[in-house]
Amino acid sequence: MSSDEIREKYLKFFEGKGHVRINPAPLVLESDPTTLFTSAGMQPLVPFLKGEPHPKGRRLVDVQPSFRTVDIAEAGDNRHLTYFEMLGNWSLGDYFKKEQLEWCLEFFTKELGLAKEKLWVSVFEGTKEVPKDTESFETWKKLGISEDRIFFYGVDKNWWSRSGPPDKMPPGEIGGPDSELFIDFGTPHDKKYGENCHPNCECGRFLEIGNSVFIQYEKKEDGSLVELPQKNVDFGGGLERIAAAVENEPDIFKTGLFLPAIKQLEGKLEVKYESNVETTKSLRIIADHIKASVFLIANGARPSNKLQGSVLRRLLRRSATKTFLINKGYDSQDFKSLVRIIVSIYPDYFRASSYEEVAEVVSHEVLRFRRTIERGFREIEKYPIVTGKIAFDLLQSYGFPIEVTIEILKEKGKEFSNEEKKAFEEEFEKHKELSRTASSGMFKGGLADSSEEVTKLHTATHLLHAALRKVLGEHVSQKGSNITAERLRFDFSHPDKLTDDEVKKVENLVNEQIKKDLPVNFETKTLDEAVAEGALHFFGERYGKEVKVYSVGEPKGEWFSKEVCGGPHALHTGEIGSVRILKQEKLGSGVIRIYATTE
Repeated sequence: MSSDEIREKYLKFFEGKGHVRINPAPLVLESDPTTLFTSAGMQPLVPFLKGEPHPKGRRLVDVQPSFRTVDIAEAGDNRHLTYFEMLGNWSLGDYFKKEQLEWCLEFFTKELGLAKEKLWVSVFEGTKEVPKDTESFETWKKLGISEDRIFFYGVDKNWWSRSGPPDKMPPGEIGGPDSELFIDFGTPHDKKYGENCHPNCECGRFLEIGNSVFIQYEKKEDGSLVELPQKNVDFGGGLERIAAAVENEPDIFKTGLFLPAIKQLEGKLEVKYESNVETTKSLRIIADHIKASVFLIANGARPSNKLQGSVLRRLLRRSATKTFLINKGYDSQDFKSLVRIIVSIYPDYFRASSYEEVAEVVSHEVLRFRRTIERGFREIEKYPIVTGKIAFDLLQSYGFPIEVTIEILKEKGKEFSNEEKKAFEEEFEKHKELSRTASSGMFKGGLADSSEEVTKLHTATHLLHAALRKVLGEHVSQKGSNITAERLRFDFSHPDKLTDDEVKKVENLVNEQIKKDLPVNFETKTLDEAVAEGALHFFGERYGKEVKVYSVGEPKGEWFSKEVCGGPHALHTGEIGSVRILKQEKLGSGVIRIYATTE
């Protein structure tokens, strides 16, 4: 059974249980100042989990592409990924534990054919504030899961919120106990993990394939947990892990979602997967990071030193480092062929035109960094001894990874002592602590900013896009955007920066439309209908069966701008005020960035 079949089976199964299929949220949250990426399916549903009525009802289902920065360090084992697809179904104050656990088991056993005897579960053991989940325990037993395969765990394993256990939840955050489902692959227990094997053992025998979260609590300002006005279900199951269970393959990277990429790496790097621990880990990291990069780029991210761009750059540079350490002959063109393989695995996500541009962004960044590695060879030669502080400075100043520093020293017959490694780690920890402090305000709920200023700038971005195409030509297309209350940032395809005359023409054209006070409307259509009508759509994004098409002007008559978008927008262009372009910069091969604001 292919991953495409699993994905569709899941959606249809829950549609059969009265759920309505909804479109996933964007992977890259360019207009959201509170978080960088969609990391969980519930992220856009928080208001509805708190009690606001959802326009499509109380039972919902979707497949949400997700990216988690916290898993970058975990990548390299047989199960952790940075980018993944999360199968999700929700009950917004409708059904609860009994129905959810029954349907969950039915889907995995009857639809996917997993043997019930190979399934183990975990439930919440309770705290002073939240009772032990005996209801889930009894429900699983009635469904035929033997008591010896049901385990109780505490808040570190069986409590879910976006920010962690209850003591880590900020005021206003919601969460609750959960019940996880595991597949037992029957592999021998590795004694290095202790004498006793259990579902949450890390030895590789068990793999979590689904998590039913019972979101029923909210954290208050005084630190207490109070029950929400409704009891919700939030199920999440990673497609990649479920595919591994269906294929009876404990290693995610040997499933159809990764194996073609692993095979390409084996051939180009002249190594064998599973030949040794370090090679296996490196190939997993490369495959995971390049796949994640492909999806981030396709959703508008570009390598930079800030926000989403810095995460993307980290993934690509780490991949370049790993390939360099295995085989220095693996170059940027080889990365292009790896991108092509990843794109081919997801035909429903990428249009034919997607590959070339994604591959160009990847290879350009890798090529630049390979030059950094080569420069590092020369830089290290300046130092008779490379201390931990020097190694950290190389990382900070040149983006030069510690692994490469150590490898270069080995090639020159020098050692990086344990004392210097410790000194490097101390410097790195200081840097991480400063970074954590600086970014502590980033997470406040994950909901997109829909303030008045952001709404104006969102609509202004549509006008800017249309004006650029009219002034520069139809080759202009959006490559990314970021909107805050102070300004908009817009990346687009064009070979050179705009001349002063072109900037003025674009500004004037945008402001003319604002003065006309044109209406801003939207219609719900299929993507094919939208494209046929001339609506622009964002590069590489995956759309559902229906999309919103925003028109500036008369949608069925004369319009200035027409784009597929999810909002928020002004009702009339006159609400925007005048637009002024602040500055522009060239990002790389054929991509220009413009900053603009309203006055």
